[in-house]
Amino acid sequence: MKSLLHITNGDSFTSKLQSLHLKGDIITWREMLCEGKTLCAVGSESFWKTRFEFLNKNYKVTKSWFVEKTLKEYRSLCNHKQQDQIVLWFEYDLFCQINMLAVLSWLKMHRRHAEISLVCSGREDESEKLYGLSELSDERLLELYENRTVLSQDDIEFADYVWQLYCSDNPIRLENLIAHNNFQFEYLSEALRAHLKRFPTIKNGLNELENKILQTALSEKPKSKRELMGKILSNQGVYGFGDTQYERIIGSLKPLFSSFNPVRLTKKGKEVLTNQTNYYSQISENQLYLGGSLKYSFLYNSSTDRILKL
Repeated sequence: MKSLLHITNGDSFTSKLQSLHLKGDIITWREMLCEGKTLCAVGSESFWKTRFEFLNKNYKVTKSWFVEKTLKEYRSLCNHKQQDQIVLWFEYDLFCQINMLAVLSWLKMHRRHAEISLVCSGREDESEKLYGLSELSDERLLELYENRTVLSQDDIEFADYVWQLYCSDNPIRLENLIAHNNFQFEYLSEALRAHLKRFPTIKNGLNELENKILQTALSEKPKSKRELMGKILSNQGVYGFGDTQYERIIGSLKPLFSSFNPVRLTKKGKEVLTNQTNYYSQISENQLYLGGSLKYSFLYNSSTDRILKL
């Protein structure tokens, strides 16, 4: 009998997976590596130190919470040494895809002899909608599980290489990779394109997400911050962010709002949105990282879809 380990993308899906009563233990990967500085050596002391500093500063995550929720689960993963089959459960979005790369990089280093397979949800029917794992029926999940993709050594090497590029100090290398590579991972290139659009645009100094928030505020005229948040969450494309992440982004744009109840932009907010004013010079938080790169050391040219180094 082969022994099994499942690694999931988060707590809500872990409880859904438990209800399917599949064989094997379950580990939950509790991180959001799509935000903040990341280091190549996943699981190293400096890696976790860097992650805790980011989460503590930006999300007020306490040391005890971090140890209890993230490190304990990671240590449990380290202790599962015997499983010869490891199944990863991740979704189509940027949040999940970056976590998936990190896990595969770790597995390449620490579980060389295991058979690694992937269950990834996204396009599940004829509609435009992309589905998260928790949105699928038990029958569909079991079908995906039966037809899971067994990853070759090349696939794992490739995922590790993309992770190294994500952690490098220059996103242009990642951009070149997307342009010239047919990805074995169905949703990865789309997620990485979304990642590159998180660098500030030349037009107004805000990135795609920040512009989308201002646009939603102006065109939808939400009556409250909560309504604004709801509209952003339901219309975020392939980012897969949670409300705490958007709360933080909206907080950074606060000077461009005159009111959140109802939601209104200032005159300057409207000028920034229509590219009459560039917000870049007003940005004080210049030590923000996206992977290994400083967010404000690069600009995104939306007319050519290229990254420029400042």
